[in-house]
Amino acid sequence: MTDTVSPSDTPSRGPRITARALLLGDRLDVAGLERSDVLSTSPLAFRAGQEGFVALFRFGVAVLVGLTPLEEDEVIRGLRQRIVGEFARHEEETAVIEISPDKDDQIPPGGPIYVRTLSTERLIVIADALAKSAALSRDEREAAAVFDVMEPFARFLAEKGKRPGGRREILKHVGNALLVRQRVSGRVAVEEKPDVLWDRPDLERLYARLEDEYELKERANALYRKLDVIGDTTQALTDLIDTERSLRLELIIVILIVFEIVITFYQMATGTSGH
Repeated sequence: MTDTVSPSDTPSRGPRITARALLLGDRLDVAGLERSDVLSTSPLAFRAGQEGFVALFRFGVAVLVGLTPLEEDEVIRGLRQRIVGEFARHEEETAVIEISPDKDDQIPPGGPIYVRTLSTERLIVIADALAKSAALSRDEREAAAVFDVMEPFARFLAEKGKRPGGRREILKHVGNALLVRQRVSGRVAVEEKPDVLWDRPDLERLYARLEDEYELKERANALYRKLDVIGDTTQALTDLIDTERSLRLELIIVILIVFEIVITFYQMATGTSGH
């Protein structure tokens, strides 16, 4: 692919353009969205607006580059029916891209993303990093929320030696924790590099710099560790509930056996028969 998206000559466009990644929902159904102006199929990328660029990721993120607010709203409205599990709050990751032909592709601390040319391949690499960062942000917040709920249960268990609260309430928290763990684990694979790097290995360095800038690997590893803790905690709580249930069943069985023995002895003492 050699298509290039050029910045506009109008005052609102210049050597710098803005890229926004929006996490719209759990999934984006991109089937049937193929168009004549498609720039890439993985992710699905195409032109929009006057000089803009859109990349859609199946894990629920749309990356909008060089679009006006009105053009962004139009793109999002067009995707509304394709969002699976739309979020009330759209997680956002924003970056400024500066076209600098005299500089190597680089990301100075606190500065914009410098690229030599605004080629489709570079935009896809940037969009991939922004999309993963936006998805990670929501995943981190959801995992933290589960931690906030589970911590009092773990503390009560450590201090009192028994499970807290009612069984139904615990099961609700366990269910929420399992949903978060399942959703986060399956949403986005941060370790996977964009497919475009197979054709453009020269952009590996740009992607590596983007990974470092947004700390994708570090954040993913920290998130996976939290998910492991959530999984261990939910397993411990469910084991406690199962153990208590087993003890209750055993107690009921013992009571029934004792009752049967008492009835038998009573019948023997009174000389009556149960048949």
